[in-house]
Amino acid sequence: MRTIVEKSMLGRAWVADGDIVSGATDEKNLLQKILVGRGIASNEVERFLNPSIREYMPDPFVLQDMERAVKIIADSVLKNEKIAIYGDYDVDGITSTTVFVKYLRAIGADVIWHLPTREGEGYGLNSEAIHDLHARGAKMLITVDCGISGNAEVDLAKSLGMRVVITDHHSPDSVLPDADAVVNPKRGDDTSGMTYLAGVGVAFLTLVALNRELKSVNDSSWHDKTEKINLMNLMDCVALGTVCDTMPLVGLNRAFVATGLKVLNLRQNLGLRTLMEIAKLDKVSVYGLGFVLGPRLNAAGRLDSANPALDLLLTDNPLIAHDLAIKLDSMNQERINIQNAIMLRASELADDCCRRGRCSLFVCGDNWHGGVMGIIAGRLKDKYNLPACVATRCDGEINGSGRSVAGVDLGAIIHEALNLGLVCEGGGHAAAAGFSLKTDKESDFCEFLEQSVLKQLKGQKPTQDIIVDAEMDAAGATMKLIQELSLMEPFGQGNPEPELALYGATIKYASVMGREGTHLRGAFTTSNGGRLDFVGFNLVGTPVGDFLLDDANINTKIKILGRLKENNYNGRTSAQFILEDVAL
Repeated sequence: MRTIVEKSMLGRAWVADGDIVSGATDEKNLLQKILVGRGIASNEVERFLNPSIREYMPDPFVLQDMERAVKIIADSVLKNEKIAIYGDYDVDGITSTTVFVKYLRAIGADVIWHLPTREGEGYGLNSEAIHDLHARGAKMLITVDCGISGNAEVDLAKSLGMRVVITDHHSPDSVLPDADAVVNPKRGDDTSGMTYLAGVGVAFLTLVALNRELKSVNDSSWHDKTEKINLMNLMDCVALGTVCDTMPLVGLNRAFVATGLKVLNLRQNLGLRTLMEIAKLDKVSVYGLGFVLGPRLNAAGRLDSANPALDLLLTDNPLIAHDLAIKLDSMNQERINIQNAIMLRASELADDCCRRGRCSLFVCGDNWHGGVMGIIAGRLKDKYNLPACVATRCDGEINGSGRSVAGVDLGAIIHEALNLGLVCEGGGHAAAAGFSLKTDKESDFCEFLEQSVLKQLKGQKPTQDIIVDAEMDAAGATMKLIQELSLMEPFGQGNPEPELALYGATIKYASVMGREGTHLRGAFTTSNGGRLDFVGFNLVGTPVGDFLLDDANINTKIKILGRLKENNYNGRTSAQFILEDVAL
């Protein structure tokens, strides 16, 4: 690591992972050097900048058990058996269910589905729901984005005479469920290397393999059915689930999202098109997926049942789509109100954890709404740069969600707690996990969490270092550079927007922006006499905000850290700097 700034105004070090990329070059070379600095080989740059499904798509049969899974599903389809899809209540689970139901409907299969309720059934398979699906005539059960920990429920389904295929991406327990097939890139004997896939990514690869299997059937009618299906039309849902489950945008995921955004902006899915209109979203980006469409779809499962979100993605009726989109938009606002109220108390409890010098956060309240635990955990994780678990205490039980930082595999910690009997239920992946435990185990779990985090971090708190991609003169922060850096899109987990450290910036002015009074806007003068506008979110009240708002510091030359964005205002397009930190 090379240090650019040892201690900024926010107390952070600005470092480069390897040699710093200098801005003393043209924009194209700067882009190439940033990519190579991120570990992308020079001969892979062109492929990275043009991610296509054709280029990144593997043979789906590289996934363990895939061949067995699609043969079983195809046999069920050919026998015209009723097939049940069992999903999850988050966006990944909703979109995974959507792509399977849409495909099976398109080939004329007899399909039903079930999404569990967060409060009533909780995450994963539920015995009562399996009995209900069996009573409705299901002979085949396919799980999507769940099922890998449902050993008892799978045994139940099989005892009822149902065949079971699991498709999932969550970390498995030491013993896999006794399903007829288990497709999960995280199972120990899977060598595909595709552990970064979301549940919807695994579901989509299963459909690609299934479509190929049905094409091989010695029946011209099935060949005709499968030939008419364009699986690329499902990519909008695949992109949505991948981004909202915060999967890294690398490899095939990068191609999924890049292609999915193109499909989404064609507005072919009536439900998504209607939701975009209600949310006033003209063109969808990764930000639009994660922070506009995703929260509205998630709101249903957080507050009640996820079925309205699934119904929206499946409907072909404009009136129904409009009513559902309005309902989801309203539920999202209700979710925000509930979340904000709980966040105040959760922050106080997190402050107390920090005062005690802990490396993990565990905050729990009586009768908090379980649907917003994950969001609040994410906010606390970002605020304190510590893995955070947030939970609600009710009727002798604690149910919660956690979000983690780089270097801490929270899913592994929850699985170990499950093996030790500290939690009754739990699962997840490195960045996010869910759990349930009895109230008498609260202090034991809290201590186990702290010790496990300390062990993974080798006794050190997560650093506040900011990794910088390039250091350059602020005069080079132009629209031309923005257009060149945009070739790296889609940005997201695993492929963040380039972090730039700019020198040669002089404070021109700064003021408070927004109703909340927590944001900044202003402008810097650059070394060539140009102007660079900036916005800084949640900087009011910080040392950076105090410094920039002090008129005595106007014309002070500083070094600034942040990202470059295109700003469109009143028909004028200009470069805008998203300010994150300042150093003298």
